[in-house]
Amino acid sequence: MKTLEQVRMYSVSVSDPRVGELISWYLRALQRAVDIVWESMEWRYVFPRVERRGGKLRVTAPYKVKVPELPKDGSFKKRLRDELLRNCSYAKHWVDAVIRTAYSVMESWRRYIKERARKVKPRVRRRFAKCKVTLMRVDYGRKTIRVTLKPGEYLEVSWAGKWFTRRVKGWRVGEVVLKDDRVLTPFKSTKVVEVKSIIAWDSNELSLDGFTPSIGFVKVNLKPLQSVKIVYERKKTVAQSRNKREIYEKYVKRERNREKDYVNKLVKGLVALFLDAAHVFEDLEKEDLVRRRRAPKTRRKRNARTPWKLIRRKLSEKVPVVRVSPKTLLEPAHDAGPSQRPKWAGYSSARSAASN
Repeated sequence: MKTLEQVRMYSVSVSDPRVGELISWYLRALQRAVDIVWESMEWRYVFPRVERRGGKLRVTAPYKVKVPELPKDGSFKKRLRDELLRNCSYAKHWVDAVIRTAYSVMESWRRYIKERARKVKPRVRRRFAKCKVTLMRVDYGRKTIRVTLKPGEYLEVSWAGKWFTRRVKGWRVGEVVLKDDRVLTPFKSTKVVEVKSIIAWDSNELSLDGFTPSIGFVKVNLKPLQSVKIVYERKKTVAQSRNKREIYEKYVKRERNREKDYVNKLVKGLVALFLDAAHVFEDLEKEDLVRRRRAPKTRRKRNARTPWKLIRRKLSEKVPVVRVSPKTLLEPAHDAGPSQRPKWAGYSSARSAASN
């Protein structure tokens, strides 16, 4: 038995000038909070070291690097909250939402340690305001969400009669995100499913190669998706060379839509083919595969075309998905003969990871 958690995000249109005013204040407060946290950080050096894990020596810090430590003590957060509450006409819980988002931004920025971000202070550019649960009141009977803006002042959003109403029947509402013209509403559902089989997948550039005892080896061809990517790369290059920004953005949107359409159809087919199955995937980080120091430019471009993470995420919305380290799949299976043994992974390792 596996617990399947599903989250679906839907947009509800809203036309209220108060929302734009709230977002403008939210962004100013969020940037102010990021500035204060940045100025209060302490930097320390982490030196190269080797640790023994699982009976093997592993390099945990390959080189000397300066690591920032974010201030997280209660006294600092209280001073930060008092500073943001000055000249704040909105409900106090909005300040708490700002602080939480600021720490999330800073934790994401710390990716620079692994060369995934620049060592500069983050700047908030996108217009949004993330709401806390304490600022929301959901009426599932009327299908409405009441968001507190100021003490005694509210914004009511309804999803009754929307095209997705039947899809989220019986689901719970999560923390909404306010945009200038719409409200992004997440719906969550949790159910227990019975897993009757397991299929392990190997994520390759042009295919998904899987193995399950009931069927054997399965190969999913990803060349049509690669062709779409290549065609739109050429179109975007031409538009960019001619300085046609509107045409370039049009091609970007078309490419994204065609990619999502292909992935949705692929996932639907996999779910129909492998009923009551748990899918085991390699936990690949595309950022590591497209890094300049790791591979030449042509190889990085090919790696960037295949949306492994999108396929895995879309599939996890419908069936149980287990992620395992690629290093776990290096040992060959001992329960398969030479002719039945996959070159890419040990099925026994993937099976044990999925069952756990």
